[in-house]
Amino acid sequence: MKTLKILALNGPNLNMLGIREPEVYGRETLASIHKAVSARKAELEKERGIRIALDWRDAMQSEEAMLRAVQETVDSKTGRPRTDGILINPAAYTHTSVALRDALAAVQCAGVPAVEVHLSNTQARDDFRHTSLTAPVCLGQVSGFHGHSYVLGLDALVNHLMRKTGSVR
Repeated sequence: MKTLKILALNGPNLNMLGIREPEVYGRETLASIHKAVSARKAELEKERGIRIALDWRDAMQSEEAMLRAVQETVDSKTGRPRTDGILINPAAYTHTSVALRDALAAVQCAGVPAVEVHLSNTQARDDFRHTSLTAPVCLGQVSGFHGHSYVLGLDALVNHLMRKTGSVR
């Protein structure tokens, strides 16, 4: 049985979900989103006849921690992937971190694709949120569906990985 290793990264301030601007981000907490993603993971495992090893990282408050997590998806000595894919909500780093963008580009070159997710529709918000530095080096971006963006992102990533390995069911 194929096992897909997926790293789920959550950026700064996502620990404040449910409190911070609920009219924008919804009332879900990061814990409830994790629960929904875990439930969808179990469904995908049954539907696809696979295992998904989901490494969920709660809100990472430092850019350094996010960079390290992305970089560790590839063995720096051999260049071989340690992880099959990344589900990432870079949060504020979406709009500011060239370093995170470059790390995602590097691991993609090594065969570790990423899907970017956002709770809110970033295009319907402040002008500075319209530009994502990270999305261009990801497979795609899912935004605007609150916590369900993560579920949709997981579906997209798993579908891509299954096609890539020729294991589509």
